[in-house]
Amino acid sequence: MDWMAWTWPTAAFFATIATLLVIFTVLAIKFPETPRVGVLRIEATRGDRLFITLLGSAFINLAWLGLVGTAQPAALIVCLLYAAAVFRWV
Repeated sequence: MDWMAWTWPTAAFFATIATLLVIFTVLAIKFPETPRVGVLRIEATRGDRLFITLLGSAFINLAWLGLVGTAQPAALIVCLLYAAAVFRWV
């Protein structure tokens, strides 16, 4: 794997995504849910809300890099607030 720059932050990022996928799979098996309609007026399950959160967080981080530059830990706080809002109201 010398062709890819695996740093600790990169490995932690992918490990977190993999862990989230495993947790949400186990939750879906143990506690099946029916989709609910939120503010976007679409039926969304936990997995859909996770996907919306990950996609939105990517855009938040890209916008943060373009507008602010450094200090990505502050963008993480914005992403966590965004995730809480998505899981609450979407």
